[in-house]
Amino acid sequence: MNFGEEDASSGSGDDVHMLDGHKRQAGVPASSSRRKRSRKATGDAIVDAMLEIAAVSKMRTNAIMKNEDRFSVSKCIKALDEMQDTSTIMDDIDLELNEMELVAAAVGYYYYNCITKQPSRSLSPRRCGFMTEMLNGPNDFSREMLRMDKHVFHKLCDILRQRSLLRDTAGVMIEEQLTIFLNIIGHNERNRVIQERFQHSGETISRHFNNVLKAIKSLSREFLQPPDTTSSPEILSSSRFYPYFKDCIGVIDGMNIPAHVPAKDQSRFRNKKGLLSQNVLAACTFDLQFIFIYPGWEGSVTDSRVLRAVLDDPDQNFPKVPEGKYYLVDMEYSNMGGFLAPFQGVRYHHYEYRGANQLPRNAKELFNHRHCCLRNAIGRSFNVLKTRFPILKLAPQYSFHVQRDIVIAACVLHNFIRQQERNDWLFKSVGEAIMDEIPDADELPGVQLISSMEEQLAFSLRDSIATAMWDDFLNKWNEW
Repeated sequence: MNFGEEDASSGSGDDVHMLDGHKRQAGVPASSSRRKRSRKATGDAIVDAMLEIAAVSKMRTNAIMKNEDRFSVSKCIKALDEMQDTSTIMDDIDLELNEMELVAAAVGYYYYNCITKQPSRSLSPRRCGFMTEMLNGPNDFSREMLRMDKHVFHKLCDILRQRSLLRDTAGVMIEEQLTIFLNIIGHNERNRVIQERFQHSGETISRHFNNVLKAIKSLSREFLQPPDTTSSPEILSSSRFYPYFKDCIGVIDGMNIPAHVPAKDQSRFRNKKGLLSQNVLAACTFDLQFIFIYPGWEGSVTDSRVLRAVLDDPDQNFPKVPEGKYYLVDMEYSNMGGFLAPFQGVRYHHYEYRGANQLPRNAKELFNHRHCCLRNAIGRSFNVLKTRFPILKLAPQYSFHVQRDIVIAACVLHNFIRQQERNDWLFKSVGEAIMDEIPDADELPGVQLISSMEEQLAFSLRDSIATAMWDDFLNKWNEW
């Protein structure tokens, strides 16, 4: 086996000396001869070491294959450990390996030593203690760290395991992988903090974070479902909303999430408040569950434009609005078929109905007030979502496609928790609060013009609802 090396005394690189253990070019100076002998000894030592490494690697491989279950990780590790102190007799091993195979054997053996000889962080008492306290400790602590009740957490782990969306590794079980992910998005923690908390390397933390993110995102089609076409219990149980909004199936609005983007894209992602954000189109039910999520739009794009783009693109799979049904939208959207907006130029928000002028003065004001009360469901959904996962309140230092996927995964977890635990503490506390938003004046659309038969029907529907509502209000004087 020959190794070529350039002579350090040669400026042109044309003099090349070949080391083969037997031959040396004649007529070279003594100093050059000593350097060559030194290189020869080094080369021979390298060759011998690599042959020995290859032999040991081959013996260990053979030991693994003799096990009854050759794919058992625990049995493979046990067999390798048994070979740890076995001496290798080179004369008894017939090896025909080329240079590339020797390098591969050396790399494989080095990697094996890194795994087996270095202290295992997975056995850290500190990490084991943290996971034990997390899963078996007080409910308040587990709830704070996991952002959900323990039985919901275990149910989610079962789903991820049974569907093979995640798998247990030698050092990190699925429960710990999911806990790492929830700690990051539930507390907006940096990788270095999670390394210290779970006693894993930064690469391990990053890998499991991305694996869990991908697994949860894959559940979006199952947990982001089109709404029921029947009247919701929240409408049926209130004389303020029924029968006026009996055909309403949900609420649509935009949500601005702080974004971290490259400098070249910042102008497009800067919203009207001057902040970098992504515009997320969301639809939810009155039960505070998300129906549809479309993140990733630039913050400078208006909500109405995002909705129009989604409706015009069938690939976005926006749930088709059934005939005669509609979503509630705010003043930033047009009043059109399938989307019922409030009257413009008429007070609308809760804060405008306080004090001496709290009572509505006409049909449009009464309609707007009740429209606002019912549409408040999406504001409460956003509030629960951001309270549970504070990473959505700040711009995380991830690539933009990861930031977008985090929004989808957070909404999937939001719906999963809602379905598994109706008495979740955040839905009971934060979700019941009234969200009072004050819109920016420049975000309000201009005067709407009726330009099609479909829009004429939409305006007629709104007028008829307002009239019926006002007549009943005057005659029955119900709660308004």
